[in-house]
Amino acid sequence: MIRANCRERFIAADFDFVVRTLARSQTDHVSLIDLLRDSTTRDSVLDHPQLVDAILSNAGHLAISSHFYFYVLARHVLRQAGIKDRKLCDYVASLLETFSRINRLQSPHLNAENGHQYISDTLVALTRATPEQAFLLRAHVGNYALFITGIFHENTERRSRRGAPDLNFYEQVGRANYQLVSSHATARRCELNDVYENLAQQFRAIRLALNQLSERLLNLDDNVSSSLLR
Repeated sequence: MIRANCRERFIAADFDFVVRTLARSQTDHVSLIDLLRDSTTRDSVLDHPQLVDAILSNAGHLAISSHFYFYVLARHVLRQAGIKDRKLCDYVASLLETFSRINRLQSPHLNAENGHQYISDTLVALTRATPEQAFLLRAHVGNYALFITGIFHENTERRSRRGAPDLNFYEQVGRANYQLVSSHATARRCELNDVYENLAQQFRAIRLALNQLSERLLNLDDNVSSSLLR
């Protein structure tokens, strides 16, 4: 289950990167360390545009975690789109980090032998799912729809011309399933009901922001795309 927890999973190397990037003197170095110790001021520091520039200019040579990488870049494009809710940004970053690993593209109802299947298979599985399973399946459908329309929108459009579902289909399915899980007891227990509600309401805006991320900033392995959209 994806949670809004990228910021909780940063490692020491991530904070070392922040200090090296932003500190101009020993005094700055000490001040930044103090700011990074506090969760509130840490969030403000992480919004510094110089971090994005440093990540992009050193692509392939960074000793940072994938959680830090995706959070900084996702936060950047979402803020540019006027989406400033940090918890929502954190969830989107966690989604990108999770789905960037091929083995996490699989729907929760499938075992490893079944491999990756179409979104329609997941929707069919809902007809025989328990309420708890239905929550996981619907959350996966929303996440999957946002990921492929956000990061692989060109592939999705190209496939739609050959008869596959188009972007509008995935937007509608993603929005509807996020809306349904937003009122689920599990969402409330995990404090994600507000995140799912925002994802449902702002699906298109978030998807378009991720299009910008995919086109200008992000470079995922081609194996992810071919596995996801085969």
